[in-house]
Amino acid sequence: MRNEFKLKHFVRQDGGDDELFYRLPRLVKHIDEPACEALSGYYARVLPAGGDILDLMSSYASHLPAEPVFGRVVGLGMNETELNENQQLSDRLIHNLNTNPTMPFTDRSFDACILAVSVQYLTRPVEVFADVARVLKPGAPFAISFSNRMFPTKAVAIWRGIGDADHARLLETYLRTAGGFQDLSFEDLSPAPGKTDPLYLVSARREMV
Repeated sequence: MRNEFKLKHFVRQDGGDDELFYRLPRLVKHIDEPACEALSGYYARVLPAGGDILDLMSSYASHLPAEPVFGRVVGLGMNETELNENQQLSDRLIHNLNTNPTMPFTDRSFDACILAVSVQYLTRPVEVFADVARVLKPGAPFAISFSNRMFPTKAVAIWRGIGDADHARLLETYLRTAGGFQDLSFEDLSPAPGKTDPLYLVSARREMV
């Protein structure tokens, strides 16, 4: 699918150095506890037991369930302290996807990829998603969750300018433009609409080729 996105779509109010913005550790969860539990429940249903998981834009919490037990869980993020405090990770890597969307992993390395409530900060999402397809095994799931909470000055313009229903369609467009994915779907995981943080999820699977 042809990439119709323009640079203006990914302008941020704070266009400064991401390394400076994320230098201060934020040892908090970015959605409330009911939403965290809903996300953990989804992962328990969908992520393959014993599989190697890539936690993209990882931080203090991966929201993975205690069961099933996974293999290697690799956290790729921006803050060393946050990653070190995340006890669900087996491997940790500091990497800025906005600077370099190509990850230092071999092709078909992972059985699943998760991206929790951070996709709004990607300035090169199509390139990142294309590289996710590269590092996933055929049929592996890619789960992208989002809510209405964010650092607005670091969210890209196209995300700030639309609502949640269009956020889901935007993520599907990213995936289709990146290529390499099939079985795109959307789920509303909000545990108690109007009472807790909303939680939505767009997923896809790596093509079987």
